[in-house]
Amino acid sequence: MFLLILTTAISAIGFAQGDDDIPIPPKRSQMAKIGGFGYFAPSWLKIDVNPINQFLVGAGAAPLKDNGIFMYGGGGAAYIILVPNLRIGGMGTSGSIRSTSVQPTPSGLNSVRRDVTASVGFGAITVEYVIPIVEHLDISFGGAIGWGGLDLQLREDIGSTLTWGQEWNNFGSGNYQSTTGNQITNITRTLSGSFLIWRPGVNIEYAFMGWLAGRVGVSYLGMSAPSWEVDGKYDLVGVPDNINGKGLNINVGVMIGTF
Repeated sequence: MFLLILTTAISAIGFAQGDDDIPIPPKRSQMAKIGGFGYFAPSWLKIDVNPINQFLVGAGAAPLKDNGIFMYGGGGAAYIILVPNLRIGGMGTSGSIRSTSVQPTPSGLNSVRRDVTASVGFGAITVEYVIPIVEHLDISFGGAIGWGGLDLQLREDIGSTLTWGQEWNNFGSGNYQSTTGNQITNITRTLSGSFLIWRPGVNIEYAFMGWLAGRVGVSYLGMSAPSWEVDGKYDLVGVPDNINGKGLNINVGVMIGTF
């Protein structure tokens, strides 16, 4: 039986090689790709939060977890007919992590709550070259260049339990006092860093149907040329260079279009 199957397979291969109408590998893998698609691509970004945590711990806040940021994003692309298998598109993604700490004040009458949220987001133009491997399976490599940033929102709240009526009274009178007569400190600051970003990477893509495909990829998010502000109004200087949102980026995606 094994010899029969082997003989049949060899005969089929020889027949295919002699027939111009049945190319090997399949015709699709040799044709220039056309069409376009949109996609949803959640990803995981591994940034170095240790430089940020050094300042948080020193200020009495809880450190951020160092297991990366889960991000949501998507985009689209279309093939450029003049350059076979080259596609150009755009994408955007964002995500955040948070830490919270609550500590009593020295008097013991109130508590201090500190919330820190680190958010990373960016948008970019993408340029990728696609190499068909076998039927339905492609590898794409290229990159993205655009603009993005890292936001650090710092919130500190010192005081007794807050009530709706108390907040409106304080807002109208400008007298932010606690029920014990102590000054309430309720401060929110946003430190925003804007960066030029670039992201080289490679993806493996598989077309399940003519209109549906999946992808998995790995890339590196780089950031440079930082510009920092406080609350979007005031310049912030003296920010260490190692505080940014760059790092390894792993993504998966669902693509809908023509493949």
